[in-house]
Amino acid sequence: MSDSANHGAEQASTPDPALEEASSSHLVAHEEYLGAVEAVLMVTEEPVTPAELAAAVNLPEHQVVALLDELKAEADGADGGRERGFELREVAGGWRYYSRLRYADQVSAFVLGGQTSRLSQAALETLAVIAYRQPVSRSAVAAIRGVNVDGVVRTLVQRGLLDTAGTDPVTGATLYTTTAEFLERLGLDSIEDLPQLSPHLPGVDEVDQVAGEQNPG
Repeated sequence: MSDSANHGAEQASTPDPALEEASSSHLVAHEEYLGAVEAVLMVTEEPVTPAELAAAVNLPEHQVVALLDELKAEADGADGGRERGFELREVAGGWRYYSRLRYADQVSAFVLGGQTSRLSQAALETLAVIAYRQPVSRSAVAAIRGVNVDGVVRTLVQRGLLDTAGTDPVTGATLYTTTAEFLERLGLDSIEDLPQLSPHLPGVDEVDQVAGEQNPG
């Protein structure tokens, strides 16, 4: 082989320092942004939207979405990694880290410390009716459940799980709906993600007559 051929082969096999430096810088920047998004998510108490994250880390929103997907896959043990005890979920229009469901008993034992702050059966039933029939008045919920729900509804409002949503145009009763906090607690993105249980609950129209006989909302 001629000297010129050898020289050409050596040039072809020798890495370009400029390209290596550019590639390394790009990787460092990517890792920095990944870490920045992760850090914000670790301190938030509510789901954070991609737009909010983009503003916080000074990146275009579409790039933040790609970073979120990468963090989610990383937590789930993608590419042979260890599945973490937490997961990144898209909930109520935003993203947040949650402890993994399989460790719910251990987490509850630690957080509650032997005490319970769970909702009563009456509160859970009332919340279920409102979740599936919202917006709905207290009198309509009471007609479905067969008991007075005024106190229970007040408790659910105080806990941030319910909110008012105007009044019924006919009866003037206050209407109630579930909140973003309710979706977050259940790990849902929207109310449409609730299981289809409607066949087990009477429609609001079916109880209008009964509800009208009771005191408004």
